[in-house]
Amino acid sequence: MSQRIGVIFLVLLAAMATRAESARGSGSTVSVYYAGSLVNLNENVIGPAFTARSNYTYQGQGLGSAAIANLIKGRVATPDVVEFADPAVDASLMGQANGKYISWYFTYATTQLVIGFDPKSSTAKAFRRVQQGKLPWYRALLQKGLRIGRTDPTLDPKGYRALWMARLAAKVFHLRHFERRIFGSAENPSQVFPEQVLVARLLTGQINAGVFYLSEARDLGIPYITLPARINLGSQKYARLYATQSYTLPSGQNVTGAPIEYTISIPSTVQNPDGAAAFVRFVLGSRARAAAREHGLLPLRIRLTGSRARVPANLRSLVGA
Repeated sequence: MSQRIGVIFLVLLAAMATRAESARGSGSTVSVYYAGSLVNLNENVIGPAFTARSNYTYQGQGLGSAAIANLIKGRVATPDVVEFADPAVDASLMGQANGKYISWYFTYATTQLVIGFDPKSSTAKAFRRVQQGKLPWYRALLQKGLRIGRTDPTLDPKGYRALWMARLAAKVFHLRHFERRIFGSAENPSQVFPEQVLVARLLTGQINAGVFYLSEARDLGIPYITLPARINLGSQKYARLYATQSYTLPSGQNVTGAPIEYTISIPSTVQNPDGAAAFVRFVLGSRARAAAREHGLLPLRIRLTGSRARVPANLRSLVGA
């Protein structure tokens, strides 16, 4: 059943991408496909600011990072720029065997997992007690009747990170069968939703809580509880601990646990190379990075992975900024 839902979802994604591509202008439009967790930041802050301060028009599409990679490989989407929530997704598009869609990428930001909750739900009291330091965080997640949501681990990095969080919690805090108790199966259809839909499910009361990035919760004003650094996948200090976790995608790619990192790149599908370079430079500039910080997306020193020679000349100076 879950496999059928996944197929249907991919068909819907393809339809969305086709509409976006057909609506795309031929001259000054810059098409950006980005991780769904960036939707509010990109559509309401970065995109409009880029359009206002450049000679280009921003056009964005937010989806699960792995879903975007699938659309690119299927030749359904031809973005000028891609922003992913996991370098592993970039890796899945690099090299001859993967179509050489990406030859380089910049890593530029980080965040952490949190549990957002509906303040009007019957389960909200326990989460408020956690916020007040009166209840251990895991008690709120184990309360009876809790309806929790998360994203699809086969399509979105946050989906498999949620599983890692639960497995790390069981390991570090000796919480027996914690993953099964809060999530059921890895692809439990009663909990798994597209990344761009999960927030709406919470805001409309269809779920009581959800696994989010800190940036999403802050961005949208969702109340949340923080998780210990050893399990929230947001600390370089615990990188070795995170690396004890892994997840195998339907493609056969094995993804290893690591601190959450966002990337940006110009794929080989680019149709507006000058506009794409301008957008990357804008996102990595001080003004956009300050705005991202306010939205909970914390800047990292910019790192380059891949071929420096393939990076547009006017972007190479950004490395290390």
